[in-house]
Amino acid sequence: MSDRTFSWKDHVPATLSTVLFISQIIVGIYLLSEVSQIDVLAYAGVALYFLSGIVFGTLPVFEFRRKGGVKKGQSYIHTTKLVDTGIYSIVRHPQYITFILWALSGMLLFQHWIVILLGVPVIPLTYIDLIRADKACTERFGDAYKAYMKKVPRANFLLGILHRFRKSAK
Repeated sequence: MSDRTFSWKDHVPATLSTVLFISQIIVGIYLLSEVSQIDVLAYAGVALYFLSGIVFGTLPVFEFRRKGGVKKGQSYIHTTKLVDTGIYSIVRHPQYITFILWALSGMLLFQHWIVILLGVPVIPLTYIDLIRADKACTERFGDAYKAYMKKVPRANFLLGILHRFRKSAK
């Protein structure tokens, strides 16, 4: 295993996307009373927020704790084993997907051009961070992670679900 440390440049995409996301929420809440909304889009945004938070945001915590070899008293992110079960058999980085879907849900909920302008860059910035995460996991878990990358999509959870159904149908 490599003990590579990341420079500040490695954290720029995540930091920018976080600042943009928080700004999106603050601006959206501030402008909410001034924007006439399409109700069905607003409800879809709320539903997407909660569903993605539960499925892609919370399930990884339980899966890492259950299968990741996390030592007692440590955060769930301190896995010692590669986890490829549960939500991780559908998508490699579910919590990053949560962030992308939350940016989309903010756009649907608040429906203002400023909120959309703040939310759109979150998607490619988060994806750049996904690529960095794959590199870090490859360094950490080696060939096992490379094999995992061939089986499970990085971010396309719909493709992951399709693969899972095809696998279970055999």
